[in-house]
Amino acid sequence: VQLVESGGGLVQAGGSLRLSCAASGSIFMFKAIAWYRQVPGKERELAAKITAGGDTNYGDSVKDRFTISRDNAKNAVYLQMTNLRPEDTAVYYCAGAVGASAVWGQGIQVTVSS
Repeated sequence: VQLVESGGGLVQAGGSLRLSCAASGSIFMFKAIAWYRQVPGKERELAAKITAGGDTNYGDSVKDRFTISRDNAKNAVYLQMTNLRPEDTAVYYCAGAVGASAVWGQGIQVTVSS
């Protein structure tokens, strides 16, 4: 199974972007799917997570600005990002666990200009 991200790019501060994470198979094989982000030289941090049941949780730095959702019919998870800030600039990764194995996407760049 693979996870493939799309939707990244360059946006001005205050703008919005929607990231998509498409699973090559059924997303129900994942107990949860999460979006992480990483800036060079810093640890990867959790942005948002959604469980198979639809429960969500968010990193403190993105609460009230980012929304994670899933479309089971399309085997996809989305991250709607609003009121973007320059500090949101990072590579964003989609990830999920299948059994004892972690599956990661290749990552996608999001750049927020001031």
